[in-house]
Amino acid sequence: MLEHLNGRVWLYPHDPDPDAIRPSVAVIADDRGSVLIDAGNSPEHAREIRAAIAAAGLPAPRWLVYTHHHWDHTWGACAWPDVTVVAHSSAVPILTAEAERPWSHRYLHDQVKANPKLGPSFRARALAVPDWTDFRIVVPDQTFDATLTLPTGVVLRHVGGNHAPDSLVAIDSGVVLIGDAFYPPPYHQRTSEDSVDYAMIKQLLSERHDWYVDAHSPPRRPSAALAESG
Repeated sequence: MLEHLNGRVWLYPHDPDPDAIRPSVAVIADDRGSVLIDAGNSPEHAREIRAAIAAAGLPAPRWLVYTHHHWDHTWGACAWPDVTVVAHSSAVPILTAEAERPWSHRYLHDQVKANPKLGPSFRARALAVPDWTDFRIVVPDQTFDATLTLPTGVVLRHVGGNHAPDSLVAIDSGVVLIGDAFYPPPYHQRTSEDSVDYAMIKQLLSERHDWYVDAHSPPRRPSAALAESG
């Protein structure tokens, strides 16, 4: 179920099981239409979140923001009707290419066989999407390069980073929604030299938000985030 975090920001929590790869999804409520931060990792995940929004009596989403292009943040988009999908401009060619791949359980199996490092991600995808009949990857409708303020006042800012070049943060009600921006690259692309982006963390902490939310951890107050950043 949705949990109220601060101001207009509500959170559908992440799955603490790391093998599930099911990130949190935020809802920034507004009578003009809510803003959804990330789509969920699958149509099933998206439908659960949509039901939670209705149960909480919040306005239906009108905008859907991708914090970055990775599957667990975008694959639920096809289950969100009547939304404008927003992302950084560099996400478009990546997602266009991803949309052309023949996604199926056989394809996932063959890809893992060719590159075993894909195993954790692709096994999680297979569990997340049991039926591919109506599945499709949704390419953004609206993009930006540096910053964008949505009509409801939600601020989006591109931060990039090693995890994904299109990473952005969303800011509202004293909350910064970070996605995976400061994480190292995905497992199949990671080297022994890669680590958490501490410079990005320090920059975000210097902005003194009330809450820091990355997609695979519980929300943190600044004091806790600072302690964990070393």
